[in-house]
Amino acid sequence: MSFIIGFVVVLGVLIFFHELGHFLVAKAFGVGVEKFSLGFGPKILAKTVGRTEYRLSAIPLGGYVKMVGEQPDEELDPADIPYSFTHKNVFQRILIVASGPFFNFFLAIVIFFGIFWFSGMMMMEPVIGDVSEGSPAETAGVQSGDKVLAINGAAIENWSDMAEKIMDSNGEPMDFTFLRENRQIQISVKPKDDVMENIFGEEQHRYIIGVSSSGEVRTIPMGPADAFVESLNRTYLICKLTILSVVKVFQGAIPAKTIGGPILIAQMAGEQVEQGIVNLLAFIALISVNLGILNLLPVPVLDGGHILFFSIEAIIRRPVSIKTREIAQQIGIFLLLMLMVFVFYNDIMRFFEK
Repeated sequence: MSFIIGFVVVLGVLIFFHELGHFLVAKAFGVGVEKFSLGFGPKILAKTVGRTEYRLSAIPLGGYVKMVGEQPDEELDPADIPYSFTHKNVFQRILIVASGPFFNFFLAIVIFFGIFWFSGMMMMEPVIGDVSEGSPAETAGVQSGDKVLAINGAAIENWSDMAEKIMDSNGEPMDFTFLRENRQIQISVKPKDDVMENIFGEEQHRYIIGVSSSGEVRTIPMGPADAFVESLNRTYLICKLTILSVVKVFQGAIPAKTIGGPILIAQMAGEQVEQGIVNLLAFIALISVNLGILNLLPVPVLDGGHILFFSIEAIIRRPVSIKTREIAQQIGIFLLLMLMVFVFYNDIMRFFEK
């Protein structure tokens, strides 16, 4: 049951906000909107307000906003020309198309802002868990349970601070201040160069002292200003990692079989539902950023493809020919269908491997 609830909630929220971006900016520029649909295919429910039909459709894997004069070769009543998408200037059209993905980023920022403001931010305490045998830390006398207070006189607030300073040490000895059994002690540790895998499975050199975290965490309360700044930082970090992941897939550094689709999203959403509302919201924010970036890829039929054509139009000062756009869209549809088949195949194979 959580599988279904998670899938419906996650996709419903993501699709709604994406299409809402297109809808609101189109209306702001005076473009007539004929249909606002959550889902594709046959309509289940529909209500018309003004000239816009708001509908819920049968296939919940997307949505669309149908605007007046959306197609360049569409015949229009002269009275509809002021409300035509095609008759708006190229920069307005770019903003209307780009608003969908950017509303996905906006959604992520809003979610993270709410989480950080009301729930605070969890930070991992700089408390030593396991000490590897023969490591620089063991040789220097570091023990499990020691809490790092400072390194080279600089205060350490969390585990990430400590790890960053060790990686930036260039192997030079570091003076640690530990709290052990309610007393402070000083220990000098010389990090060693080690080869480890990063999150993309690539080997890289970095300095370590041979310790792991105890897993202790604390929650730091945040006011609205700090929560807003952290929400921007978190959204930026996810954008950066997502773009890097896409690049690594094309480079072959990340196996293509790791790419997931609707089934994987549904499985993960179900797990987040079981873990609580905060986890589910954070998952929605993560997928929302991924959806925004995916839609900005310069592939015809995606928002990024339309932005590419409009950008070319802005440069050459005339629209790209209809024939060229039709050919590009056919190629884009083919690529999108191939991607859908591939991710469904990955999802199914992953499902049966469990």
